[in-house]
Amino acid sequence: MKTLKIKQDPRVKEKFRTYPEAVKAKLTHLRSLIIETAADIEEIEEMEETLKWGEPSYLVKKGSTIRIDWKAKTPDQYAVYFKCTSKLVPTFREVYGDTFRYEKNRAICFGLDDEVPEEELKDCIALALQYHAVKGLPLLGK
Repeated sequence: MKTLKIKQDPRVKEKFRTYPEAVKAKLTHLRSLIIETAADIEEIEEMEETLKWGEPSYLVKKGSTIRIDWKAKTPDQYAVYFKCTSKLVPTFREVYGDTFRYEKNRAICFGLDDEVPEEELKDCIALALQYHAVKGLPLLGK
């Protein structure tokens, strides 16, 4: 496996410190899945981890930004956010149906007690990380 270079914004670590402990573990797991998925994609050599809209965000060349967060106004859930104007979430909905809970065309949401379907989620993450290469394909190549 190649080494993925990660450019880390120190504000992300600070943001993680603000989450309740149970939530921090869930978001740390999502972060790991995003990084593992990027490392497995040959074309991705570098990832930027930063804050966008105050949320931990992951950017790669030729990809669509992925954000993760938990919000106090919805304390029983956390989510992976995608660009709402992309074809990503509509495609996930069509391919994976009720495997996930969705928030409009912008997020896959999980309850704090949900089991995360890792392989399916990593597939969704991979599509976002390669979005500009697959956006013209029917069902993003799925």
